Amino acid sequence: MCNYWAMAVATPHQVAVLALAPVVAFDLSIPAQMLASVETRTGSAAYEVRTVTPDGSEVPTVNGYGVTPQGDLTLLKHADTVIVAGTRCPDVLEDGAVDSRIAEALRAARRRARMVSLCTGAFVLAAAGLLEGCRAATHWRYAEQFRRLFPAVDLDTNPLYVTDRGVLTSAGGAAAIDLCLHLVREDHGSSVANRVARYNVVAPMRDGGQAQYIDHPVPEDVGTSTAGARTLMTEHLDRRLSLKDLAAHSRMSVRTFTRRFRQETGLSPAEWLASARLKHARYLLESTELPVDDIAARTGLGSGTNLRQRMRGSLDTTPSAYRRAFRSTTTAST
Repeated sequence: MCNYWAMAVATPHQVAVLALAPVVAFDLSIPAQMLASVETRTGSAAYEVRTVTPDGSEVPTVNGYGVTPQGDLTLLKHADTVIVAGTRCPDVLEDGAVDSRIAEALRAARRRARMVSLCTGAFVLAAAGLLEGCRAATHWRYAEQFRRLFPAVDLDTNPLYVTDRGVLTSAGGAAAIDLCLHLVREDHGSSVANRVARYNVVAPMRDGGQAQYIDHPVPEDVGTSTAGARTLMTEHLDRRLSLKDLAAHSRMSVRTFTRRFRQETGLSPAEWLASARLKHARYLLESTELPVDDIAARTGLGSGTNLRQRMRGSLDTTPSAYRRAFRSTTTAST
């Protein structure tokens, strides 16, 4: 096992991965790969990942082989995070129904645990009543039937993953990797998450707002990508760049640029820039001793007061508290 130093913890964070037959093997493997490799500075596991099936018996995968779990639904009672892997279960995908024992176990776990779904696992959470009134994501291929089965859920097919009211849902395929890295980042900071990503040879961060790769017909007036504008914004977070400037850089009209930007990222340019500024501010808090006012200036957030307000609103914490929480992680990683 490769070491990714995390903050010292008394006991490992308990992760239960629920697998419903036939489970998507790729989804099932990702939490163990991405989370179970994180170690504390003392060499102990930061996460303990266990696969769960309704009755504790082997579960078949869509790929034709079976997986032996570590336990049954009772493990959900002790989980700090519950992850529902993608499934091709006809009852769930076609009828929006899940066994009452599973629904009750998920609802009970929701009272104490962070709830996560990967790909079509969102159908399971929705069938258990845990997504009603929430914004959620799932694989774009199943969007139409998801909306038909669960009209009370605000499904968004643009993001790679969505967080709403303590429930996290991801799109299909590799978006599960992005969401698991997000969990590591939230729990242990960017430095640890980046090392996990580097070892697994994946991008350290594709924002949750980055659009899914959806098989839509491409309109004739596609213009060019807004990626260059995003690079420009990232390299000059401390500058004020107008929509007109960004559109001109991308050789588009403001209207076309704004539309294309949202198509490619799931966010408006202002929303994306605010998120990028806050992420870089968090990185500087983790990795430097710069004063809060200097960090605010370098990231384009203006003043320490504004940075404090942004962190309070987005993360329910302050810059000083965030730095105290993650400073040991960054120091140990350097």
